[in-house]
Amino acid sequence: MKLRVADPRRPAILVTDQGLTRGDGVFETMTAVPAEGSGLGSPLRVRKEDSHLARLATSAQALEIPLPPAADWQRAAAAGLEAFAAGNPGVDAVVKLVATRGPEGAPGGGHYVRDEAGVERLTGTYWVLVSPVSPGLVAARERGLKVLLLDRGVDSGVAERAPWLLMGTKSLSYAVNMAALRYATSQGADDVIFTSSDGQVLEGPTSTVLMARRVPQQDGSIGVELITPLRSSGILPGTSQGTIFAAAQAAGWQLGYGPLEPSDLVDADGVWLVSSVRLVAPVTHLDGEEIPQDPELTELLNGFLAEDREPGEHGP
Repeated sequence: MKLRVADPRRPAILVTDQGLTRGDGVFETMTAVPAEGSGLGSPLRVRKEDSHLARLATSAQALEIPLPPAADWQRAAAAGLEAFAAGNPGVDAVVKLVATRGPEGAPGGGHYVRDEAGVERLTGTYWVLVSPVSPGLVAARERGLKVLLLDRGVDSGVAERAPWLLMGTKSLSYAVNMAALRYATSQGADDVIFTSSDGQVLEGPTSTVLMARRVPQQDGSIGVELITPLRSSGILPGTSQGTIFAAAQAAGWQLGYGPLEPSDLVDADGVWLVSSVRLVAPVTHLDGEEIPQDPELTELLNGFLAEDREPGEHGP
């Protein structure tokens, strides 16, 4: 893959690209932090890079979009981070990977290119965007979130019944998610938790839902059960959720996988929205009603996420 570092403020994509005209593409968003033991302006380290690349490949497979090799994405991200770090010393970065079907016109869309053997083939459009972490995201995880429950309009079995709806993929078709967030803002809330039409808790527009219960143990101590909604209900597998679960399991916590209902969130000892950029943000209110918070558990979950463990397979 030919690599070019460009100013993101300059035009760089065809107006006929189907990622723009139809939302026909996939993406991943990662966080990069200064490498451990290094000084300001030093290279940045991408957190959970392998997990994000694996999820990008899964999403692209669902949309039947060809992808460059993982090594090409890593090389492009490294080049972008080097340029970013030079002008933003000590600043955490957001690294966004995007792949589209390419421009309209060619059969199925895409670009015709010739490989080293002179064979013509069809590819999509690919880019990596590096930018600073928004101060608003940092503030949200510090103050907590007021959240609305909104009906996604599909039942929890739709992913298996209708795979063409692309439930559980990270596609560029995010207009509904953004509309939900705008609606929440208009109602004085910060974020959203989607529910299915049959009453199950699903996910946030840009996050995974976690909840915890403190559970008495047989030896008289108090353990913790950490629970997330069922992946089979059509939600995006969370890379942050998987990393947290791997560390929680190593710490002796119990793990659970729904199905969850809104009443479970109200009765929990803590509820959080987690994502790779915002990290662990506690939910303080649900549909206008205050719900319990546990600062100690929030701190522990952030610590688990910072361990950057390989997530493995967590959750049906």
